[in-house]
Amino acid sequence: MANKGDLLLEMKDVKKRFGGAVALRGTSLSVRAGEIHALLGENGAGKSTMLKILAGVHVHDGGEITLGGSAFISGSPQASIDQGIAVIYQEPSLFLDLSLAENVFVGRQPKKGIAIDWKEAEAQASKLFKELGVELDPKRQARGLSIADQQVVEIAKALSMNANIILMDEPTAALSASEVERLMTVMRNLRAANKAVIFVSHRLDEVFAISDHITVMRDGATVSEKKIAQTDLQTVIKEMVGRELTELFPKTDHPIGDVVLEVENLTNAAYFRNVSFTVRKGEIVALAGLVGSGRSEIARSIFGIDSYDEGSVKINHKPLKKNSPIAAMDVKIALVPEDRRQQGLFMVAGVNRNISMESFSRLTGRFFINFKKERALTNEWRENLSIKYADQSDPVDRLSGGNQQKTVLAKWLATNPDLLIVDEPTRGIDVGTKAEVHRLIDKAAGEGKAVLMISSELPEVLGMADRIIVMREGRQVTELSRKEATQENVIAAATTGKKGI
Repeated sequence: MANKGDLLLEMKDVKKRFGGAVALRGTSLSVRAGEIHALLGENGAGKSTMLKILAGVHVHDGGEITLGGSAFISGSPQASIDQGIAVIYQEPSLFLDLSLAENVFVGRQPKKGIAIDWKEAEAQASKLFKELGVELDPKRQARGLSIADQQVVEIAKALSMNANIILMDEPTAALSASEVERLMTVMRNLRAANKAVIFVSHRLDEVFAISDHITVMRDGATVSEKKIAQTDLQTVIKEMVGRELTELFPKTDHPIGDVVLEVENLTNAAYFRNVSFTVRKGEIVALAGLVGSGRSEIARSIFGIDSYDEGSVKINHKPLKKNSPIAAMDVKIALVPEDRRQQGLFMVAGVNRNISMESFSRLTGRFFINFKKERALTNEWRENLSIKYADQSDPVDRLSGGNQQKTVLAKWLATNPDLLIVDEPTRGIDVGTKAEVHRLIDKAAGEGKAVLMISSELPEVLGMADRIIVMREGRQVTELSRKEATQENVIAAATTGKKGI
């Protein structure tokens, strides 16, 4: 067992190419026992490539990697596990119909003779959960567990395999505030047990709250590696983007025009009740509130993905047919969904096809796609949004998270919508790309589009919205102007239903 401060992992001048694309051009990283080490950088900086090399998914092309002073055996996930490295992904992959104990020891169950010793498996799983500081019943089925608890089970599985280095890729992206705090407690307990935790996150407030060391990457290389006490937020942001980032929320004042969207007494008994608001040309209206307050469900009902029980939706003063995305698109509504991978993109299709798919009516001739027009459209939006890819036909799955988000935006902005609905537009993307996405949203409003934005990030809501509608438990509790909106007022409304504290 490693002692606190022992050097567990050292990467020196590590390189990796994918064809002609350089993913890592000389990366270094040192991680010690009893340490939480944050790995930061913009999308495309090489963070995920580094984690995948350590996880055994990729083989590095150059440089040195040592584990506890011995050469790292690369290119095999099982070899990485055998060397004490475990990966906890943002979305765990448990067997939902098995018990927690079965998931922890799947394929490695303790035995009594030739039979599986389930009592021993449950006892060991219970001990692991207690070491992590959580109360979970090893006999319960995994189905129905929160994402946070599923991650705890994955961590327990890693510890059962004697992992000394735990890799976490965006572990808090899908968690609520209380779940984030619980996961941080688990991470602190791992640190106390002299494990090393390497985690990737775009939530810099969490990074500064939990980390001991920070390594910043840019363009496939290490920019800096420092103790948390030796740096600050502005320095880290500058290192990540290569410049001072003074306009994270580039909101400008635009002329406010006629009403585009009218929602009146909209009700879906399962999610929200009696919601009424308007959005005008040139205006950004934000739906704020805690996770589960009904914000995304309202957007889905407006667009016609979900139905609603009562109320009405009008676009440009005309009733909108309910439960019909086709009708919504016909009246120039665009929806950038919360989950870009599952709901916004065809991950195996090319960048060009993803961008053009909602604009086929302009790209077809005699029922066939005009590929010349499709290429021109893709090039236009590549230029407009600075989307980075090697070739138009590359599967969008190869793009970084930020470029995937820009591709979804390009797909819908290419339709020239009157109403743009963006649900969590910057979730899981880096700080530099966030500023670009905010600029695009502000530009859309400047062009006279009505924008309805849903965000769980309060600084984003306060920085971008002209008006804020706060939801709580499916009810619209208050509406705040830009001048009225403060962090305290929004939090108070979202948590207590009252406008002030």
